[in-house]
Amino acid sequence: MAWLVLAGCQDLQGFMPPPVIEGAGINSQQADEHPSLSADGRYLAFASDRLQSRNIYLYDLETRQFLPLPNLNRQNSSQDQPSLSANGRFIAYISTERGRPDVFVYDRQTNQPQLISQAVQGITRFPTISGDGRFVAYQSSERGQWHIEIFDRGQ
Repeated sequence: MAWLVLAGCQDLQGFMPPPVIEGAGINSQQADEHPSLSADGRYLAFASDRLQSRNIYLYDLETRQFLPLPNLNRQNSSQDQPSLSANGRFIAYISTERGRPDVFVYDRQTNQPQLISQAVQGITRFPTISGDGRFVAYQSSERGQWHIEIFDRGQ
């Protein structure tokens, strides 16, 4: 087991290493990328090229099984760059279902995606969601160079 050494940190009280996923069966023969862990370390979201398309997968590290994400992965498009909220309920991600990269937030409770970047004219990438799922930050090229945008979902 490898340990991460944190230089300059004096107080590691309360630090718990993340769960070991060796042999958990999450990796495939294809590219598995952009991992995102829930705050409690139970859920792992990631993008993968398995099944001949770019999709998002959610793995429960406690039960060691993949969880269904109805209505998230769409045919004829790619889903990428997931970011989990603290409890794993919300997943912010990039989808090309409208023909260009857009930011969406998927609610695991309602199984519905919400388009966040509908007003953005440029390219979007690298979404990240706040712990409570209310705010989504992402990069946008709308103003001719990369800028940070923050969207308030108001929930």
